[in-house]
Amino acid sequence: MMRVKKKIRQQLLLNNMKEKPFLTDEELAKLLHVSIQTIRLDRLELGIPELRERIKKMAENAQTKVKSIASGDVVGELIDVELGKSGISLMKITEEMVFEKTQVARGHHVFSQANSLALAVIDAPTAVTGVANIKYKIPVHIGEKLVAKAEIVKIRGNKYFIWVKTRNETQEVFRAKFIMVSLE
Repeated sequence: MMRVKKKIRQQLLLNNMKEKPFLTDEELAKLLHVSIQTIRLDRLELGIPELRERIKKMAENAQTKVKSIASGDVVGELIDVELGKSGISLMKITEEMVFEKTQVARGHHVFSQANSLALAVIDAPTAVTGVANIKYKIPVHIGEKLVAKAEIVKIRGNKYFIWVKTRNETQEVFRAKFIMVSLE
């Protein structure tokens, strides 16, 4: 494998992080065929904080924008919100969230992440779930990181039509179409 020049490698690092901001140093190292130490040095040089700090900063910025739901009521960690448009949340499946026998995540946790994210993206002081059309695509297990992305696709009067798609690291695991109703 030929070594990639530093400037090109750093640009690839920036591009990958823009596309997938939750990549770990280990995942970035594998992607770019370099050592974890090289990734850490590149991040330091580019002024990019480590994963935990990036998530914390994104979450703090997102929390301040939400209107329709208290930030503490959002299931998962709200990472990005553009009110009236879209949002992203992150949730790690813990031992408390799975069925004891199968170690498969209880559906209401996955639904709650999507539902609260759909509420969080609405640019209104108060809103509720009117309709939810959901599809669980594959089982989710303990330790998986779920990234939910919500997008408002249409607004008609006080009704918001929102798509939420939830992925683990490799594929879509859940999807929902919500009609949220603003009570204002």
